[in-house]
Amino acid sequence: MRLIIALICTLFMSLLAFAEPLSQGRFQGLVKDAKTGLPMEGVSVYIADAKMGANTNAQGFFLIDHISEGYHLVELSHIGYATIVQNILIQGTTEKSFYLSESIIENNAVIVTGVSKATQLKKVPFQVSLIRKEDLFRTTSTNIIESITKKAGISSLSTGPAISKPLIRGLGYNRVLTINDGVRQEGQQWGDEHGIEIDENSVQKIEVLKGPASLVYGSDAMAGVINIISNVPVQSGTIKFNAGSNYQSNNRLRTLYGNVSGNSDGFNWNVYATLKEAADYQNKYDGYVFNSKFNEHNLGGYIGYNKGWGYTHLLFSRFNIRAGLIEGERDAEGFFVKPIPGGLLVRATDNDFMSTTPKVPYQNIIHTKLASDNSFALGNKKLSLNIGWQRNERAEYGNPDDISQRSLCFDLKTLTSTTQLHFKEHDGWKTSVGLNGMKQNNENRGVAQLIPNYDLLDWGGFVFASKDIHKTTLSGGVRFDHRKISASAMEQGGVIESYPLEKNFSNVSGSIGAAFQVSQQVNLKINIARAFRAPSIPELSSYGAHEGTIRYEYGNSHLQSEISTQVDGAIEYENEHFSLNLSSYYNQFQNFIFYRKLTAVGGGDSTVLVDGNTLTAFTFDQQAARLMGAEITLDIHPHPLDWLHIENTFSIVSGRLQQAIEGSNHLPFMPAPKLLTEIRADVKKLVSNTKNAYFKFEIDNTFKQSNPFTAYNTETATQGYTLFNIGMGSDVVSAKKVALFTWSFSVSNVTDVAYQNHLSRLKYAAENLATGRRGVFNMGRNCSVKINVPLGGRLKK
Repeated sequence: MRLIIALICTLFMSLLAFAEPLSQGRFQGLVKDAKTGLPMEGVSVYIADAKMGANTNAQGFFLIDHISEGYHLVELSHIGYATIVQNILIQGTTEKSFYLSESIIENNAVIVTGVSKATQLKKVPFQVSLIRKEDLFRTTSTNIIESITKKAGISSLSTGPAISKPLIRGLGYNRVLTINDGVRQEGQQWGDEHGIEIDENSVQKIEVLKGPASLVYGSDAMAGVINIISNVPVQSGTIKFNAGSNYQSNNRLRTLYGNVSGNSDGFNWNVYATLKEAADYQNKYDGYVFNSKFNEHNLGGYIGYNKGWGYTHLLFSRFNIRAGLIEGERDAEGFFVKPIPGGLLVRATDNDFMSTTPKVPYQNIIHTKLASDNSFALGNKKLSLNIGWQRNERAEYGNPDDISQRSLCFDLKTLTSTTQLHFKEHDGWKTSVGLNGMKQNNENRGVAQLIPNYDLLDWGGFVFASKDIHKTTLSGGVRFDHRKISASAMEQGGVIESYPLEKNFSNVSGSIGAAFQVSQQVNLKINIARAFRAPSIPELSSYGAHEGTIRYEYGNSHLQSEISTQVDGAIEYENEHFSLNLSSYYNQFQNFIFYRKLTAVGGGDSTVLVDGNTLTAFTFDQQAARLMGAEITLDIHPHPLDWLHIENTFSIVSGRLQQAIEGSNHLPFMPAPKLLTEIRADVKKLVSNTKNAYFKFEIDNTFKQSNPFTAYNTETATQGYTLFNIGMGSDVVSAKKVALFTWSFSVSNVTDVAYQNHLSRLKYAAENLATGRRGVFNMGRNCSVKINVPLGGRLKK
């Protein structure tokens, strides 16, 4: 390890020594309104691969200095206008004028991941959903994953308002990979009650790549990638302060956050902090749901340097959440009960519901991350290097007689590295090669164990290439990966429960696709990809009671890697007044991993007695499966009502096992079909001191899920429901048009419908004996108020 660190340091110093003399360019120009010809202020001009940007001033002028000479993909964006993306050759002082047209459609937005380097959305052969900071601000949610589920094909598996796991096209857990500023987020993705440890208020942009992405990222990207971008330097010569808050009425959620960022001639930084706490949420069937409370204390930031030779950034974050684990136990009269010392249960009080301090059982997750993100211009090539270290500590507290006792505690340390070399474009070909590595160590520090202590070593490499042929973009590549897992024996009370394990997995993956720009209005996409996922440690060697799942789990050391082959295609059409995106996919799995019951020696179900409770024993199995679905997005922008937007999003997915189990061949955790309709009015200027005002009305139609995985009592059918949501907001400016603050107000579930989402784990909590209803229902009516106050100024040289 010391040798590796020494080599990295040597490489950094060598690059910095030789990179500075490279030729540097300057990019400047004017941005005007295409209709009026007037200069536009506040337009964002951003160069993704250089992590440099600027905003236009009152005269529409922008300047980005100290850029390495060569071709760069430049993005210009402004609320209410179509985004412009152009590949521009910057040599010396390069000057260019741009004209932005009013539109809600952003068909050319830049993405940063999935294809090794920034490219235009139209040229990517698979589906990508983009969520910007402005979209997050206008959305009411209690965690970051819930805020992106309005996009087609994205859903969440939830355990109350604090914990949501992302699903892409019906696949989640270790089949979805989360990337944060170039670092793969490594926590306890395999668990039902483990969320994503990223502060939502630090996020600038989210890109969701739908479909197999093993080519660039290796194992665990079978369903797709959620790329969360928080590290975006501000304009050179400026300093910005930002503060905000959010209050939500249902669970009295309070959020305070702030950050300060600056850029002095390439030396740039950002520091942020968030305080967030919530009491128990409520609905009209359950009243207040005991122990659904949580609190967060997060901080982070980065320090970096950008010049013509590239950039080097050092990032730090610490995410700390305490969340109650909802068991849903009630007495005969339907009142929630709580455990107290002595093994007794008593009714929860009003003070319990109003408190923001979780009661036992609860979990405390601390995720610490340190990363170095770098890009260097090496002549006509570019080298990207990202090294990350993270520590995920998850402790579960469940003993009312000793509230400091950690029933379970996982201490996971991960070191990751990603290196990519991008070659100069030659004869229309853009080629990149890359190497990825990951080293993990997990230690159990709790009283009980569910998984063993283990070490994991993963490495892989890929080649990716793309070529523009007239109006067609071809892209694809191939990758090889190897993963070694070494697990220790597990012992409880002097009894060996599992023996040491050592497994090796190797796989070849790849993809090939094309995007055809048939005309200015029509774009066609098709992609074929092979992806894989190595079995996780819980699947291979778990041994014990899994809290909240009502299961006693045994791993299966004979599991093989999951292999999937997916074909997906899309038709995109747009004109001035509406856009249509129709996509479908078919995914064939080899060795799909799932739970199955164990059979007792004498027949019937195998059971295990744990602390007086009888748990059914499960293990992991695998067989062939298939998954298919479709997504439709229709965005209507009728003329002459240019301020009106009617957006309809429909998603449907179905998964089946090749062979039925206990009469059921449906894959578990498939989201129900969903149709979301948003009617929004955008008003540039409502009154003299406002701009970018909006009013919206949403109809969330979630249909019945009548095809659950009923084997082993895993799932039951779920009724459909319709929710109504409203929202409004605007920027408030001074007489001199200086931004003072931004506000938004929204109400979700306006009619206070009592419903259960099919992917809510609380649906399977204990029955309410007083009403006969099974499980706990989702959140009722919720009002949200958000305020964001920006301040800024120029730095003195």
